[in-house]
Amino acid sequence: PLQTLTAPAPFADETSCECRAPHEKLTVAQARLGTPVDRPVRVYADGIFDLFHSGHARALMQAKTLFPNSYLLVGVCSDDLTHKFKGFTVMNETERYEALRHCRYVDEVIRDAPWTLTPEFLEKHKIDFVAHDDIPYSSAGSDDVYKHIKEAGMFVPTQRTEGISTSDIITRIVRDYDVYARRNLQRGYTAKELNVSFINEKKYRFQNQVDKMKEKVKNVEEKSKEFVNKVEEKSHDLIQKWEEKSREFIGNFLELFGPDGAW
Repeated sequence: PLQTLTAPAPFADETSCECRAPHEKLTVAQARLGTPVDRPVRVYADGIFDLFHSGHARALMQAKTLFPNSYLLVGVCSDDLTHKFKGFTVMNETERYEALRHCRYVDEVIRDAPWTLTPEFLEKHKIDFVAHDDIPYSSAGSDDVYKHIKEAGMFVPTQRTEGISTSDIITRIVRDYDVYARRNLQRGYTAKELNVSFINEKKYRFQNQVDKMKEKVKNVEEKSKEFVNKVEEKSHDLIQKWEEKSREFIGNFLELFGPDGAW
């Protein structure tokens, strides 16, 4: 755990992270009571983790804190496997692997994780329990890819975070596509990099120019209002001073030339 907080979590295939201690089978009740320091409960969570977000992090936090003494292994599926069974991703596999390594709850990352967990895979990584939300995950011709894990008593459910998902984020980008395309053109990206047509590029650049002009007009209007307000304030002060001076002048005149004046 200390290493996780001071450096990226290691990759399983690049280190000697494998559990070498005797690996007796645990029940959920035993794991929740706590295990010796040198025998952490090895919890496995897997996924695609595209556009890694707080919903992913919360699920991993739950997986990490299921038991008092746990070691969290996270399996991330490769691009080939993901594109075959689920669809295209925004981030490639290397980016997704790296995102997981920098999550504070992750102790070890397993690259190119299998779509369906086999007994051989579970034994190789000495996995005690598999953590995932309890909604049946139908894929690859199965109604629930975790069914055999549940039947073996190795499944521990986590709760999904509502309101945030990779699909939600992609939907926002698609919905506001014009805004993001214009923003990135302003920031120096080319139309080719953004896959924007020649006509759209000209349209977006024209819209950016219009927005700049609007901003300039707005600034001029605001400065004009400030100027008018200052003139009005000064005019008010000047009129007030004129009134005070006129009263003083009239008073002095009456003192000199009035009925009871000095003259």
